[in-house]
Amino acid sequence: MPKQKKIPSRMCVGCRQMSPKRELIRIVKSPEGVLSVDLKGKAPGRGAYICKSSECLEKALKQKQLERALEAKIGDDIALRLREEVETACRTL
Repeated sequence: MPKQKKIPSRMCVGCRQMSPKRELIRIVKSPEGVLSVDLKGKAPGRGAYICKSSECLEKALKQKQLERALEAKIGDDIALRLREEVETACRTL
């Protein structure tokens, strides 16, 4: 009988729910300090996961959970860019 593969799970920084890693969107702070959405989950840097919903992103931004997880200050311009990237990522997935 073949072994069942372990499915990695991560916690959403917005709603604090555990979900399989593949069902979440990774936001990464690169070593240069640039924040972006990492759809493949392989980009180098510090990452945080959110559900595929704009509500979780808004909650994570409002409560500054995303700033704590990424150890970076998120300004209004960066938050707007992240909202747009997550919105397009949700449409493509």
